[in-house]
Amino acid sequence: MIVKYSGQALALVIMLAACNQTPAKKNQQVVEQLNPMRLIPAGEFEMGADDDSGSPDEYPKHLVKVDSFWLDEHEVTNAEFTAFVQATGYVTTAEKPIPKEEVMATLPPGSPEPDSSLLAPASLVFVPTETAVDLRDVSQWWSVVPGASWKAPNGPGSDIKGKEQHPVIHVSWEDAQAYAKWAGKRLPTEAEWEYAARGGLKNQPFPWGAETPQASPGKTNIWNGHFPYENTEADGFYGTAPVKSFAANGYQLYDMAGNVWEWTADWYDAGYYAQVKPGTLNPEGSHTPNDPEEPSAKRVIRGGSFMCSDEYCRGYRVSARMKTTPTSGLSNLGFRCARSAK
Repeated sequence: MIVKYSGQALALVIMLAACNQTPAKKNQQVVEQLNPMRLIPAGEFEMGADDDSGSPDEYPKHLVKVDSFWLDEHEVTNAEFTAFVQATGYVTTAEKPIPKEEVMATLPPGSPEPDSSLLAPASLVFVPTETAVDLRDVSQWWSVVPGASWKAPNGPGSDIKGKEQHPVIHVSWEDAQAYAKWAGKRLPTEAEWEYAARGGLKNQPFPWGAETPQASPGKTNIWNGHFPYENTEADGFYGTAPVKSFAANGYQLYDMAGNVWEWTADWYDAGYYAQVKPGTLNPEGSHTPNDPEEPSAKRVIRGGSFMCSDEYCRGYRVSARMKTTPTSGLSNLGFRCARSAK
């Protein structure tokens, strides 16, 4: 599918696409005209939940030090990702058939092989329910949709026309890594991400301070109302919002809470915080993935999304940790890039 643009977006896409087969440094310079990077100063902070409202994997709170680094001002947009795909011919995970071996690895020994129809290219699409449901059963609102991908976010017949400045979604960890490498960047570590999200504030639960987004809907893009069947759109949006729709934090970063979850570089280990020596400089996370709830290896995602609500998922807290498999593609998952300052 060819995505058509107009005006400034078209000019930027053409300029970016012209970087095909050029050094990563040049790609990086051109990309940053569309998504400037902010220099995050070196410093230290207490990583983890600021009160008793966190999940078990957010404790214990521990002192972390980070060197200065650069971080994208906002989440990578559809326009930026389109330029990457046009320049490289890259095919995302969601656009490829699912490897049979990958599926078999998640099933009990002796399970029959899945039918080939179940291995067709697909991604997980959010489908709101009509009434209240058991919030412990995520299958109530997630649907595997064949043909869904970053350029067809709701499946065949859908597209991203008019959403050039919305964050790209349905991208796997591998996809995010590929884009970052092309742009001369990398994914941020979990520690870098949280430090940046706090924006220089100390011991505050949100990028802007202590006030909840429910008390002030203009803070970020989340689910207002009753999830997953009633969204009042008090913040002005039902699904994703264009980047920079809300105020930046103290480091001039946008959407560090809500809109879409963001990939980080780290493996997810539920007990990792207890293993970190206080004062560690630039922690890179566990070298061994560990999710006691489900055995498959997962990467950490941060920031919450438009699907987070006070009654279901408070992932928009700066310390909130979530995880998913590296091949996952979701309606509410994107990324932003980092680069070391040294």
